[in-house]
Amino acid sequence: MQGEGMMTYYWGPMIIGGVFMLISWLVGSTLKRKFAKYSKLRMSNGMTGREVAERMLKDNGIYDVKVIAVKGQLTDHYHPVHKTVNLSEAVYNKANAAAVAVAAHECGHAVQHARAYKPLNMRSKLVPIQNASGMILNVVVIGMAFLGGALGGIAPFMIYVIIAAQAAITLFALVTLPVEFDASKRALQWIEANGIVTTDEYDGAKDALKWAAMTYVVAALAAVATLLYYIIILLNRR
Repeated sequence: MQGEGMMTYYWGPMIIGGVFMLISWLVGSTLKRKFAKYSKLRMSNGMTGREVAERMLKDNGIYDVKVIAVKGQLTDHYHPVHKTVNLSEAVYNKANAAAVAVAAHECGHAVQHARAYKPLNMRSKLVPIQNASGMILNVVVIGMAFLGGALGGIAPFMIYVIIAAQAAITLFALVTLPVEFDASKRALQWIEANGIVTTDEYDGAKDALKWAAMTYVVAALAAVATLLYYIIILLNRR
């Protein structure tokens, strides 16, 4: 593969990545502003993120999942193996609309796990494949960039490897969307149905979760765009 081929395989995805990185930064910045805004909207009932999470788990008949505090910012997540709802300290100890939104969302994943929600199970099975595909893709693309001339003879085969790896990454990103949207839906339905929030608090929680979901949408679009790019390259070679 000569200079032009190296540009095709390496710089094309870099440009796509750069564009979506900018979009991701814009969405991320908006998300931070939203959470900062709704972190100032204190809960009228005084419930903290921990208390909301524990009550949501109990109301859904889930007693084998613990709610724990973890260090860091935006480190909130549900761990299906350890069965823990991990809340950042800003969420765990705080009583505001943003904290309630995050706590309920993570519990939404625990409910999904307890109910054997199929997209969540599929995503869990795809994790090792997605990780391996990411490593393969990095090695192949970087190797072709630095050793393009030497790899010229096997480029036709390598494009299939790249597409297969990128397809796995794209599938994981797409499966993640219903998982995240469903967790937010469960969270919002529960906090509204159980009178956890006022109208203003509900609107704040909903808006915060909407922008959190947008980060996954951007990631999925970036993965799809990159996959289509490589497929077009393959079709043009034929």
